[in-house]
Amino acid sequence: MPRTITPQQLDAALALRDLSDPAAGPHAMQLVAAAITDALAARWRCPVVVHRAGPVVTVAENYELLGYPPDAATRDARYTRYVDDTHLLRSHTSAMVPAGLRRLAGRDDDVVVACPGLVYRRDVVDRLHVGEPHQLDLWRVRSGQRLDRRDLEQMIELVVSAVLPGSRHRTIAAEHPYTDDGLEVEVLVGEQWVELLECGLAGGHVLRAGGLDPERWSGLALGLGLDRALMLRKGIADIRLLRSDDPRVAAQMQTLDRYQQVSSMPATRRDLSIAVAADASAEELGDRVRDSLGPAALESVEEVAVVSETPGERLPRPAIDRIGLLPGQKNVLLRLVLRHPTRTLTAGQANQLRDRVYAAVHEGSAHQWAS
Repeated sequence: MPRTITPQQLDAALALRDLSDPAAGPHAMQLVAAAITDALAARWRCPVVVHRAGPVVTVAENYELLGYPPDAATRDARYTRYVDDTHLLRSHTSAMVPAGLRRLAGRDDDVVVACPGLVYRRDVVDRLHVGEPHQLDLWRVRSGQRLDRRDLEQMIELVVSAVLPGSRHRTIAAEHPYTDDGLEVEVLVGEQWVELLECGLAGGHVLRAGGLDPERWSGLALGLGLDRALMLRKGIADIRLLRSDDPRVAAQMQTLDRYQQVSSMPATRRDLSIAVAADASAEELGDRVRDSLGPAALESVEEVAVVSETPGERLPRPAIDRIGLLPGQKNVLLRLVLRHPTRTLTAGQANQLRDRVYAAVHEGSAHQWAS
């Protein structure tokens, strides 16, 4: 896969509506974010400074200033959308934090810096993942009396209660390059524990990058996915519904009321046996599918799942010839699950989507379907 995205891919990413931004129109996602910041401001009696910024950031802003090591796997172009050698589409809203902290220059108080917005990744295609999810970073910083683990536990309680009132949660130790004493927080949904957020004590190197002396300032750092938070709050099982233009669905994206199912469409499955580079990942294949289909057609794709992978040297000759496997390639069996969230697909429409996905991901010299 090329290291950098194309100008067309960049334009498409920049044109995508940020559901967390009131300037782009109202959406229930903004209500979730407001419930969280309102709860923090009320309990701590401190101001909330909302910091937004353009999605194209420097490599330093996305990685170095936050403490990511040079060999961090997340830096790989298989997972990150590089614009050029020194810029990328931010892969997390934490990339905005140092600049957000610099807005506090000259202040000497207790404040929450909130950084919401879209982030951009290469990711798999299924009902819970998109290549452009929304995140919210929340950093409470203050000078004087230092913030500690007890303050962090209070922050977790406030955020979880704002997202899912009355829910149970548990914490698991985790490491993040931008925090100390990191935690991952899961909430109990039905009988299943689901990750909601990650947090920790603010790393001194990030405070310093934001112009705050860690000898005088301390902080709490917390980040969560707004798409997942909203889906859990409203009981939505399919992330595509958050952007649906069906009036029956869109009207429900204006409140935090439980989602009322519009319809349950039957799923259609198509299996594709393809040849791809030996190091191709599921995230790369998902990105190719998104680029080739575009938002309208992608709405009908519920999942693109890797069922199996077979190295080329383990394939029998008839199988190699059938898919045109070339040296340095592997055979991947993809399962394409097609189901539009609000309408039924015809067999012809399903086959057209199958052909387009096949053309986007198959790299062999022989083709089963032509698009």
